[in-house]
Amino acid sequence: MCIFELINHSKTKLMRKTLYIIGLSTFVFSCTSQQNVKKNTYQPKTPVTQAKPTVKTTPPVAPKPKVVSDHGVDFFTTNIADPTKNDNTASYGSIVSAKPAGYKVVKTYFPAVAQNFRQRYLILHYTALADDKSITVLTQQAVSAHYLVNNTGDNEIYQLVDENKRAYHAGVSAWRNDKNLNDNSIGIEIVNTGYTTDSTGKRTFAPFSDEQVRKVAALVKDIVTRYQIQPTNVLAHADIAPTRKQDPGPMFPWKKLYDEYQVGMWYDEAAKQTYLEPAQADLAARYNDSSFIFLIQTSLQKFGYALDLSGKWDDATKKTIEAFQYHFRPQNYDGIMDAETWAILQALNQKYPAK
Repeated sequence: MCIFELINHSKTKLMRKTLYIIGLSTFVFSCTSQQNVKKNTYQPKTPVTQAKPTVKTTPPVAPKPKVVSDHGVDFFTTNIADPTKNDNTASYGSIVSAKPAGYKVVKTYFPAVAQNFRQRYLILHYTALADDKSITVLTQQAVSAHYLVNNTGDNEIYQLVDENKRAYHAGVSAWRNDKNLNDNSIGIEIVNTGYTTDSTGKRTFAPFSDEQVRKVAALVKDIVTRYQIQPTNVLAHADIAPTRKQDPGPMFPWKKLYDEYQVGMWYDEAAKQTYLEPAQADLAARYNDSSFIFLIQTSLQKFGYALDLSGKWDDATKKTIEAFQYHFRPQNYDGIMDAETWAILQALNQKYPAK
């Protein structure tokens, strides 16, 4: 081989090597690039939907009923307050407003819902007088009542005092936590001659006519419904003043009002029977024990009667037991605590606990 051929041969080999190296480098670069492309492939982000802020919508407030004016007198007879709270905005009669000189009282925001009735009690009495004299005394003298139920056989009931005003019917009085019940009660007088006393001092009470009872029941039902008066606050004059009053006495049918008109209080017979046997044992074993008398007095006081806790069978305790018997055990009202009276008292305290 000549030098020229040798040189050409060497050049050819060199060129082949060079091409080989270039080709190998290209291959390596190509593979590496593909791997990087795979690694860096664009992944589109899933769009995040942001929750829209919750907008609290206030329910539309119903417009208040309007105050009604009639010949310059305002009336509002709708309750827009919560009756479960014993609140009530209704006015049974015209609205009484101030008239300040130089200023105008307006009812733009009337009424406020936080209000209720002054009338929290309903007290029943008898007049111990005939019809005509009852009217004269209750309208012309220093005593009065909101209503007078006559005994003339008609369908009339006499109103003597505005329900929004105080009548002078209760006198010195108390029940549970309240005193001077003229301030927050409605009084109903029933024409009835009261009682007579025999030579032994035993009282015999006059009955009420059926027509009177129906009148009283309808009147009481209307009043307690309108003013939301609680069963524990429908009472006898004797209940709120037991040491000085007896009316309406044992002839008034409290159980009939409870059973037929759902008015007032009465005990459950099953509860009475539950207490009866233990009551008999109590009385047989502890009748004159001062701690037992104290327990009786405490139970009467807890129920509602204003009674001092003396631990003795004193005159005030006897008269309070008598008043209790007039109302809840009228078959025998001798003022002596017997087993049935004690059982009834416990049954009533269970049913109508003091709040």
